Amino acid sequence: MPNTVFRIILHLDMDSFYASVEIREHPDLAGKPVVVGADPLGGHGRGVVSTASYEARKFGIHSAMPISKAYRLCPDAIFITPHFSLYERTSARIMEILSRYSDKLEQVSIDEAYLDLTPAGTFETAKEIATRIKRAIREEERLTCSIGIGHSKVVAKIASDYKKPDGLTVVRPEETEGFLFPLPVEKIPGVGKKTARELHEMGIVLIGDLAHADIQRLQSRFGRWALAMQRLAFGEDEREVEQRDSARSISRETTFTEDTGDIDLILGVLDDLMKDVHHTMRDEGYMARTVTVKVRYEDFQTRQRARSLVHPATDLRQLNEIARTALLESLGSKKVRLIGVKLSGLRTREKNQKTIGDFG
Repeated sequence: MPNTVFRIILHLDMDSFYASVEIREHPDLAGKPVVVGADPLGGHGRGVVSTASYEARKFGIHSAMPISKAYRLCPDAIFITPHFSLYERTSARIMEILSRYSDKLEQVSIDEAYLDLTPAGTFETAKEIATRIKRAIREEERLTCSIGIGHSKVVAKIASDYKKPDGLTVVRPEETEGFLFPLPVEKIPGVGKKTARELHEMGIVLIGDLAHADIQRLQSRFGRWALAMQRLAFGEDEREVEQRDSARSISRETTFTEDTGDIDLILGVLDDLMKDVHHTMRDEGYMARTVTVKVRYEDFQTRQRARSLVHPATDLRQLNEIARTALLESLGSKKVRLIGVKLSGLRTREKNQKTIGDFG
């Protein structure tokens, strides 16, 4: 097998995953604006959009948007309550497909994963593998995905978003700057609307502008984040593809489209995330002893609070109350960029085993 100086990283992102699964199960929804998320309650519902079909996105609806706003943008959309167990089963089968092509698979969310294809030797061979992966997912799951291939995680991730939906973009090492530099800075993972606005105020609009900006000027505005951000602009990302043991914990997180201090919105999102991880936990036959809440603030500082029970539990109300308490203890005057929740200390629940929640 030929030697290669560069790593070859593949990033797969399922297209509008929850909505696409619902449309697969109900073909009459095809071509219609479908929104998966909390109940909009006629425009007064709490919670957020989990996924919107591409038809719904034409109305400006997107994931992490308050469900009440989504309803106002398109009251005629078809709003569907998430079926998490269905999505988890589908995701597991997709990850099994991916595992056929590499020993190094890192699942980063229910619909997103990295593969290390360095052993393939060349980017041409990696592209052939990606084509086979896309075909297998289409034939076996009747779903589409978008794939990006690059020499680092950040390049692969940006590339997977380049031609959505159903895209395949290969960025060879010598093409990296030519690919990245003309793109808007918002395409860099971690550069949200607030950071983008600040960069724009500095005259930095494109990734190329960021790559060639004066680092001292950037540091005066963004501190330690400046150097990391500029390295990403060059496609430099040393993170490895790391196999994760999903049996040890179940986690979900959401990045808000705009940093927010809206407590009701934040709690609504937390409730949705907890329902998601709880469905997965129960479906896989686990109980959880520890609840961890993660909060990332507008300045990128991140705080995690963990709370453990004396005995593992399965009751959603009990676990959700712990999560809410931990979240409220973490909030202050800063706006919130991201929140996440994790259930850990998992142990298998015997089929006939009862917990306190079963007697409530």
